[in-house]
Parts: sequence; C-alpha cells; structure tokens
Amino acid sequence: MKIKLNRIDNDYHFELKNERGHVTFIDSKAEVGGHDLAPSPMEYVLMGVAGCSAIDIISILKKQRQEITAYSAEVEGVRVPIDGAKPFKDIFVTVYLEGEIAEEKAKRAAQLSFEKYCSVSKTLEPTAKVTYKVVVNNKEV
Repeated sequence: MKIKLNRIDNDYHFELKNERGHVTFIDSKAEVGGHDLAPSPMEYVLMGVAGCSAIDIISILKKQRQEITAYSAEVEGVRVPIDGAKPFKDIFVTVYLEGEIAEEKAKRAAQLSFEKYCSVSKTLEPTAKVTYKVVVNNKEV
C-alpha cells in the first residue's frame, strides 16, 4: 500500500493519491496556519475507523442475510498531549443500523469488527481505546 502526497499551496493544503488513482485532500485549521479546506490528518484517522468498521459490519450482516436499509456512524476521538503530540486516547463509535436486522446479529457483527477484523481499530489499539455501541432501528442493543 502506498500513498503520494503533493503540496498545493504555501501552507498546509495537500493532495493525496493512492495507487489506484483516488484523490483526497488534507489541510489544517486556520488557527494553526492552514486554510481549513479539507479534513485534518487526525480527522481522517476517525474517518478510517468509521469506514473500516462499516465495511466489516455490513459484510458480516449481508452474509447473514440481514436486510440493511440504512447505515450511519458517529465517531468521536479524545486526544491527550504527550511530548508535544496529541494522540487519541479514547475513540467512541456509535453505529446506527436500520432494516430487518436481528439485534444480536448486529451486536455480534460490531464486536467482530472492532475486536477482530477492523485493521484501523487494531492499528490504534496499542495507544487508543476504541469503544462502541450499536443502535438498531432507534434502539440501543
């Protein structure tokens, strides 16, 4: 896996491209010298957790013939200062599912994703605690 980064302006706005040609951008907040034209690198980490777990959970539930009509998630990260850096200490994920989905299957799919399959969560595991909850058809399970 390889990513190429190119600077766009004289500050902190960058274009990133993967080997398959997909393009995205990174910037920093205006208060630290950026132009706030794109998510920050740390916001992309949270997006990675959301996307990785979504792929896992949907895949697991599809294999179990569960009918998902809507999927969304909210991810919140808590950072702590350590030697000049501010890594994530805690990451909280709420998964929202709608459809003809057995609650226990949804709960198990999330457990498998966050505790076994999600490479992003597993990468963060040594330094950040990732916790989650699952809401199926507006009911926390």
